Amino acid sequence: MGRRDDQISRSIVYAIRRDDQAQDNRLRFWKPIRTFFALYGLFLIKIRPELFKNLREKTWNLSDKEYKASFQDNKSLVSKGDMGYSGSTFYTTKDNRYLIKSVPRRFEHSFFRDDLLQPYVSHMESQPKSLLVRITDFLGWRYPSLGGLFGLSPTYHLVMENLLHGQEEDSDWQTFDLKPMSYFFPERDIAGGKLASEATKSKLADKFHEKLLLSRADADEFLKTLEQDTELLARHNAVDYSLMLVRIPKSSTPPDESQNPFKDPPNWRAGVPSQDDKWLYRAVILDFFWAKHKTQAKTMTMLVNAWRMFDDKGPMSITTTAPEYRSRFLDMCREIVKVEE
Repeated sequence: MGRRDDQISRSIVYAIRRDDQAQDNRLRFWKPIRTFFALYGLFLIKIRPELFKNLREKTWNLSDKEYKASFQDNKSLVSKGDMGYSGSTFYTTKDNRYLIKSVPRRFEHSFFRDDLLQPYVSHMESQPKSLLVRITDFLGWRYPSLGGLFGLSPTYHLVMENLLHGQEEDSDWQTFDLKPMSYFFPERDIAGGKLASEATKSKLADKFHEKLLLSRADADEFLKTLEQDTELLARHNAVDYSLMLVRIPKSSTPPDESQNPFKDPPNWRAGVPSQDDKWLYRAVILDFFWAKHKTQAKTMTMLVNAWRMFDDKGPMSITTTAPEYRSRFLDMCREIVKVEE
């Protein structure tokens, strides 16, 4: 990793390993002054650590010792660079158990902190089979720093499960980031996509042209769980979330479940077998941080609605209503499922 990535990763590891009870006691009067001049190594703390610790230990049966073992030293993280439109940076732990995603946009991290955090925790506690991605920690900067003020370093990070746990290098695993593609996407739909580069268009959601071959019981549980999860998101005005699907050939090396941090029975995190015995499927719902009532979302909706007066191609996935997005998202999920007894 370069100097920037190295210092960011050190900040993340330090925040996770620091004792929650001692976070405030260990602060010194000079800390705000020292961290103000930091460009990359911001002073991060856990946000609502008691909520996430309860989730990890009581709901997901993940001990604090086992969790922190994935962040044992300053070399525990591997940079994955920029992987999407949001400007987020990504890291994985070297043991492949956890994914760390920065949340640089204020309207997204403030929505999760102020609106969705407590409902998310309650939902995960009451719905152990939920397909919402399991978030194990939420980190944010404690003091203003030049690097954060000028956008040189991300100020908020989510620590979450890595659905690719157990993947070997150069494996033939397939990943799909799925959203309803019936919406208006300017990169694709204006001038037939000629105005956007291939690199830009490659960041659009994927298409899954095949089917998930499931038993009736697996299909019913999958769709029922998605309905429960998306009902929570719609109730809190979230749109533009996606279904991350991983398809693992049964003929390849079996996934190493020792790298799965959660002690779940076979399910959509460990791998649901296809009915033709060719694949294992994993799936979670990701990126549920775009809320329609936030200022940037309102601004985007106004701009797109103004564009539609001249060329009405319908709403975008970020400007539609939450119930309507949920409806199209569930339709997409139903369409990729095929029941085979």
